[in-house]
Amino acid sequence: MTIQEKAAQMKLDSPKLAATPAKVRDHALELIAQALLSHKNEILGANARDLQTAEQDGVSAQVMKRLRFDEHKLTDVIRGIHDLIALPDPLARIQLKRELDSDLLLERVSCPIGVIGVIFEARPDALVQIASLCLKSGNCVILKGGSETMHTNRCLFALIHQAAVKGGLPESCMFQAEARSEINELLSCHESVDLLIPRGSNAFVRYIMEHSQIPVMGHSDGICHIYVDKDADIAKAIPVIVDAKSQYTAACNAAETLLIHRDIADALLPPLYQALRDAKVEVRGTQEIRRLIDCLPAKEEDFSTEYLDLIISIKLVDSIEEAIDHINRYGSHHTDAILTENADAAEQFMRYVDSAGVYQNCSTRFADGFRYGFGAEVGISTGKLHARGPVGLEGLCTYKYQLFGNGNIVGDYASGIRQFHFQDLDVE
Repeated sequence: MTIQEKAAQMKLDSPKLAATPAKVRDHALELIAQALLSHKNEILGANARDLQTAEQDGVSAQVMKRLRFDEHKLTDVIRGIHDLIALPDPLARIQLKRELDSDLLLERVSCPIGVIGVIFEARPDALVQIASLCLKSGNCVILKGGSETMHTNRCLFALIHQAAVKGGLPESCMFQAEARSEINELLSCHESVDLLIPRGSNAFVRYIMEHSQIPVMGHSDGICHIYVDKDADIAKAIPVIVDAKSQYTAACNAAETLLIHRDIADALLPPLYQALRDAKVEVRGTQEIRRLIDCLPAKEEDFSTEYLDLIISIKLVDSIEEAIDHINRYGSHHTDAILTENADAAEQFMRYVDSAGVYQNCSTRFADGFRYGFGAEVGISTGKLHARGPVGLEGLCTYKYQLFGNGNIVGDYASGIRQFHFQDLDVE
């Protein structure tokens, strides 16, 4: 069966999944968690094959981190599934209740988007997170993971799909695409697929947008910044910067550029440089920075680069306005942070930085659906329509308007026989 044929079938069956009671979807998720745990050795063995092939192909160290699916990551995704089960059902929630007339009631009710296609990087844990979020939110999902983890993805998908169907979900709730050629076929499914979520490079996301009529939600680069204000607490700032850069460099929410107010540079840079060196971070700085610390030179392109590695670029600024301008110009509108004890400066930063996540005095690594309590995420959206930031259950839902009448006709209101008397009612 081609992807077009499968997507058409999923479109027809998506209302069945949308109408599945929450307890059935949660039970299916519990069976998925049990299946992953009981087939641990099978999963880890498949991942070992992928890692061996990647090593033979000379895959970089930072990419290898994404490919690896060990017992720790398995434990994390299973915990994520249990956290997801504990979350309230996002469907059939009445968001608005309005009486248009004494016998005409309007309700806005949450519902799934329908059929979602997700094209994601070679990260097996992403497959588990995406699949479980889509099922919890009542969405059918077409999954296309990176070929570097083909064996792991195939094993995980088979276990998840089998458990989901055993739990009472429709057979066509999930489909896995494996061949790269199937991406273009997926892009042509505009009559069946309601939303595409691509995760990857800027060029890849642009390609998806330019070659499909399907709405696209997602992000590409994660060029995240930290600005150290003149009123920052240095003792507090250094651990935050080191964490944002080095805690997990392969993530899109790792900091890539550090902007420092000139007034605090002399006091901050020497101890910060030592802390970054201790964390094995390569520092690249402008000429001004290099007069204060013995780092490598930064080029102009460094400030628009997502390293995904133990590298950070540093620049001095004269004001918070200059920092904001730099971030809005060079950033990817993902997540940016200010380190300051000045509440007015923090408010100004948060108001003017045009990013999905804007933080004060904490690491950019907090930009994550699991850490927000969303039950993991399908990705981070840097767009402004529908969903922004970590896209969890709420971001995978839309809404419909339900109108309850009593033989009402528009002609009565157009002629003046009857009048609207809009009245908002409490949503129970």
